[in-house]
Amino acid sequence: MTPTHNPARSHTTIQRAAQIVGAVFLLVGVLGFIPGITSNYETLSFAGHTSDALLLGIFQVSILHNIVHLLFGVAGILMARTSGQARNYLIGGGAVYLVLWIYGLLIDQESTANFVPVNNADNWLHLILGVGMLALGFALSRRTTTERPATTTGR
Repeated sequence: MTPTHNPARSHTTIQRAAQIVGAVFLLVGVLGFIPGITSNYETLSFAGHTSDALLLGIFQVSILHNIVHLLFGVAGILMARTSGQARNYLIGGGAVYLVLWIYGLLIDQESTANFVPVNNADNWLHLILGVGMLALGFALSRRTTTERPATTTGR
């Protein structure tokens, strides 16, 4: 029997990390559309601070917010195909979440600037996600090495 190539076994740690982060974002995006897991579901609006829907009863969400989670999840899974793209996803995504954290701290949550929408719990989660994704991206990219075949002499 000839052994078959299993692509899952050839993934680097950083690729697996990007896959896991992407899968979590996909899951969160789906959960945001499920009544019961999202409380005040009847108030779920497309966008804006007037959506009082709360994922897990804590995090303010809207249809747009859930779609962003879904797209971010798909991006993570697709970008996990190569180590370089996985690194870009984790570091770039981490940077985006830090910007969202700062944005959320600066805006008036009752204004139209809060279009995603976000609340205080979202803001602090964005900080944790940003730092966590950056840490994964930088720490795991240091471990990613390209193995080269040993050279032999012709003698």
